[in-house]
Amino acid sequence: MLRMGAAGGGAAAITLTPVEFAHAAGQQDGEETSTVRGHLDTGAPDFVYLPVRVPRGVRRIAVSYTYDRPQVPAGTPGNALDIGIFDERGTDLGGEGFRGWSGGFRTEFAISAEEATPGYLAGPVNAGTWHVVLGPYTVAPQGLDYKVTITLGYGGQGRTPRPVHPPERAAGRGRAWYRGDAHLHTVHSDGRRTPAEVAAAARAAGLDFIVTTEHNTSSAHGAWEGLWGDDLLILCGEEVTTRNGHYLALGIDPGTFVDWRYRVRDDAYARFARRIHQADGLVVPAHAHAPCIGCSWRFGFQEADAVELWNGPWTPDDELSLASWETLLRESDTWLPAMANSDAHREPQVVGLPQTVVLAEDLTRRAILDGIRAGRSYLAESSAVRLALTVSDERGRHAGIGERLSAPADARVTVRAEASGVPDGIVRLITDQGLMRSHTLPAAGEGAVTWQTTVANVGYVRAEIRHAPADGGASGIPGQMAALTNPVFLESSASG
Repeated sequence: MLRMGAAGGGAAAITLTPVEFAHAAGQQDGEETSTVRGHLDTGAPDFVYLPVRVPRGVRRIAVSYTYDRPQVPAGTPGNALDIGIFDERGTDLGGEGFRGWSGGFRTEFAISAEEATPGYLAGPVNAGTWHVVLGPYTVAPQGLDYKVTITLGYGGQGRTPRPVHPPERAAGRGRAWYRGDAHLHTVHSDGRRTPAEVAAAARAAGLDFIVTTEHNTSSAHGAWEGLWGDDLLILCGEEVTTRNGHYLALGIDPGTFVDWRYRVRDDAYARFARRIHQADGLVVPAHAHAPCIGCSWRFGFQEADAVELWNGPWTPDDELSLASWETLLRESDTWLPAMANSDAHREPQVVGLPQTVVLAEDLTRRAILDGIRAGRSYLAESSAVRLALTVSDERGRHAGIGERLSAPADARVTVRAEASGVPDGIVRLITDQGLMRSHTLPAAGEGAVTWQTTVANVGYVRAEIRHAPADGGASGIPGQMAALTNPVFLESSASG
């Protein structure tokens, strides 16, 4: 038996018949196991809730599951089934009942007071109705057959360790440019690296800060003890993977969980964007034009603080994101700063390819987030690449990346970009009118390009470095991106 419903105001869901256990009164140890089998047709709701009646005296709950993977015609998605769990506090959207999510990365997990599988939160296994949640991400034309096995282990509750969260500051260099990767995955979601391996890779990449952004769980916030230091700031976050696009909750208060169980039609996104802001974090839509199912961004940009323009090695998806971002710059009075992140999950994906380089007052959580929000940043493929951009007028006024230069409309201004780290790269100056200047760097990869104009002729200017095109430029298609800046804006002021 089942009933249709919604996840506390979120996406449509099915709730199955509860699983009951024949726990004998006074039972102090041993285990009980129950297995549920079911079938889902194509077009199934986003979530299937399996209630589990947990009696008193349970020390540990363990869940495993399998599902079939029939052959499907070419171009047709096969079966993919995600899994997670909510405890006796319920499944309300954004409620306190969340205890973990592993998507399709794990086939089993366990929770007790003392410990939990990565992706899940340790804590008491209290009596009441828990819910195993299944997420049929895609269903084959033949449907999806699944089997879920729940095992309860009886005994006394242990003590839940208090999580140790990263500090909000590192030594820093005062006001300086700091390099970071704000989209990373470990074994706490679908990554293959441990937190220790990610921290080591970040240091090897020359990064000053990273953000832990596991899919739909906060379990990694307390997994970095001993891995931060004066040379590496670690911030807490989450990648919120809805069915209508993914977004990053960056720099949120440790322990903050952001729900993902909604689509555009559910009118819930703005509520969780506010929750991120209340937790002193940033809302950043991720890989908005990625072709994977459910990845394309459909919520709009009204609630966002920045946008992930560059995700992993430069691809046509990033080129499309750049074109869309450029359109927003030209058509709107407001703008969203661009970011670049690796989204690295496993070898050989490179942590820090690409990275966001932020001008911040110091290496602290608040200063880094302020710099990102203000757009005082540029994007680079590695720590070997540097790109500076300034605009100055004849009276000595000047502005840098993410800033505004206000001068009389007829004032002449000089735009200067300085680049290094890209041998034979091409430095380009681009305005709201298009490409205005380009300059090929020498084999040493270091050089500058300048251009003069007037305030009246330019709304903004940005710089980028491209690698030399593979075909020598015959096609007119630019080479892969090596670095790009956020804009410098120009605005007319009264004469004088």
